[in-house]
Amino acid sequence: MIDLGKHAVFIWTSYGVVTIVVLALIIWLWFDGKRQARRLAELEASGVRRRSQVRNEKTGAA
Repeated sequence: MIDLGKHAVFIWTSYGVVTIVVLALIIWLWFDGKRQARRLAELEASGVRRRSQVRNEKTGAA
């Protein structure tokens, strides 16, 4: 193992905090993506359409 000297606790704590924060962000993004998809489905079910979809319907584009 690498000798980190008297700063070992600080270094390992920093790695731990960064790991926790990155994992928390990944989890939050995953849940937020599911929530946004659910909200989009609710809006589309209520008749609200995306601007790009309306534009494509008018022009006949794919």
